Amino acid sequence: MAATDTNDDAAPHGLILVGMGLGHVEGMTVAALEAARKADHRRYEAYTALWPEEELKRLEGQIGPIQRVMRPEVEQPEALLKLAQNSTVALLVVGDPLQATTHVDLQLQAQEAGIPCEVVHGLSITTVVTGAVGLSNYKFGRQTTLTYPYGGWVATSPLETIISNDSQGMHTLALLDLDPTGMGTGDQRPMTPADASDAMRMMMEKMRSQLDDLPEEEAAPSSQLREANKRYLNRSLSDIVVVLCSDMGTPDQRIVTTNMAALRDVSGGRLNCLVFPGRTGEVEDNALLRWR
Repeated sequence: MAATDTNDDAAPHGLILVGMGLGHVEGMTVAALEAARKADHRRYEAYTALWPEEELKRLEGQIGPIQRVMRPEVEQPEALLKLAQNSTVALLVVGDPLQATTHVDLQLQAQEAGIPCEVVHGLSITTVVTGAVGLSNYKFGRQTTLTYPYGGWVATSPLETIISNDSQGMHTLALLDLDPTGMGTGDQRPMTPADASDAMRMMMEKMRSQLDDLPEEEAAPSSQLREANKRYLNRSLSDIVVVLCSDMGTPDQRIVTTNMAALRDVSGGRLNCLVFPGRTGEVEDNALLRWR
C-alpha cells in the first residue's frame, strides 16, 4: 500500500481574528484568551476601536507580548499574511472582529493567499447597546459614525442616515470617531460628547444651507426625502433627544438620556457612542426614563 502524506507533522500556521470584547480582560471569552495565548505572534489592531492601556497591560500578562498595528498594516496586510504563512498570528480586534469590513476584506485576502483564517467572535458594541439602553433591537435602522471635520470639510452623511432612520420611526446607533486626522496611523483622540454636539451642529448648519439646492422633483422618494430633511433640520439641538453610552460592557459603563445641546456639558468616558431614539413605545419610553 502506498504511503499517504498527511502533513500531520507540519507546524501550525495561519491567521486568527480574535474578538477582544468591550474594554476589559474579563469581557473576553475563554476561547479568545486561549487562541491569543497559543499564537506565535499577537497583533493588536488599534485604529477601529481602543482598549484602555492598563487593560492591555493586564492582557499581555496573561497571553504574552502584543504588538500594536494601525490602518496601513491591516489594509495592506502583505507583512501580516507573510508572517502567517509559517506561524500562527492572532490579530486582536476590539469588539467582534467581523463588525468592520476592513477585517472581512483581510479574511478574504487570507483565503485568496491560501492561508487558514479562523475567527473567534467577541462581544460587540452593536449587540450590547440596544439591550442595555432598553430600545427594541428590531427598530434600529442603519448605524453610522459621527466624524471629525477633516481640513474644514464637514461630512453630512451621518446626519443623513439619522434623518432617514428617524423618518421611518427607527432608532440610530451612532459610533464616535477616534481619529481627528482620518489617517488611522496614530495620535488618536476619541471623540468626546462635546465634540459630538459640535459635529451635529456643523452638520445641521451645512445641510440647512444646502436645502434650497435640493431638486424639486415630483417623484415620491425625492419629495419625501426633502420633507424629512426639512422637518428634522427645523429642530434645534435641544429638541433632539439622544442617549449617551460610555464605556459599555465595562465596570465603568454609564448611560445618560439628554439632548444634543445639553450633551456638551455631560462628561463621557474613554469611549462613547450615541443612540438617537426614533418612534418609541411605552416600554421604551419607561426604559429611557431610567437614564435621565
